[in-house]
Amino acid sequence: MSANHNSNKALVNVLTIDVEDYFHPNAMTTTVPRADWERLPARVEGSTHLMLDLLAEHGVRATFFVLGWVAERLPQLVDEIAGRGHEIACHGYGHRLVSELGPELFREDVMRAKAILEDRLGAPVVGFRAASYSLVRTTPWAIDALIEAGFEYDSSIFPIHHDIYGYPGFSRFAVRIQRPAGQIVEVPASTVRAFGRNWPVAGGGYFRLLPYWMTQRAVERINTRDAAPAIVYLHPWELDTAQPRLPGPMTARFRQYTNLRHTRARIDRLLRDFRFAPIREALSFDGLPVRAFDGAATEP
Repeated sequence: MSANHNSNKALVNVLTIDVEDYFHPNAMTTTVPRADWERLPARVEGSTHLMLDLLAEHGVRATFFVLGWVAERLPQLVDEIAGRGHEIACHGYGHRLVSELGPELFREDVMRAKAILEDRLGAPVVGFRAASYSLVRTTPWAIDALIEAGFEYDSSIFPIHHDIYGYPGFSRFAVRIQRPAGQIVEVPASTVRAFGRNWPVAGGGYFRLLPYWMTQRAVERINTRDAAPAIVYLHPWELDTAQPRLPGPMTARFRQYTNLRHTRARIDRLLRDFRFAPIREALSFDGLPVRAFDGAATEP
């Protein structure tokens, strides 16, 4: 373990969990129609229990972005996540890309999911993450919808180049966005800056595809060079090595199934090597820089 790592042991990073099932990722939508979701064997309850138990072993709490579709069918799972001390946030209802929904359907999707979660919890849900980080430069209206819905923060922007999502010109760190509807804090997924561009290191497929030492060094670099907490995301289905292998494009299958067998060991190392907490505990929203969101780039 490096000296830099030891010197930043007190810095608390952010751990987020996107609660969705193995058939929900958008990469699979071409071969797994939404109409088929109900007939597929659900595994999200078991995989989420695996994640909860692993976090409990390390005494770590996280922010769980729960899909409304899941919460509607497994309300007791929402109870258990909250009962174990984790923060509940909203992942939308049907795991559809922001641009695919458009302004009106996006608003309906968000409000439906928020209502399901709040009715179950009896408390406000103030955090949101869009499916596949699909809030991008051309969807500023989505920010307005989130502000009007009463969300305090969003974590839907990944400041990278990608074929499905990404806003490479956006800030790499949390900022307060100013829109006509008001303000909201944006918490982007973590990247490292090298060779004039941002590189994804925050979790998910990148966590499985890259060797663990690269993730470790990336988090250390964010903690030391940027003096900032890393924002990491994982999915319960990434612990489910027995999940059915769905048909799909080679790229989609590569992203979904590569190194699933290594996920648990890597998460175990990550939780040993670094400190983590939910978004609202690890981050201070006071004093953040204020930025407009009008489709223009901000600083990297």
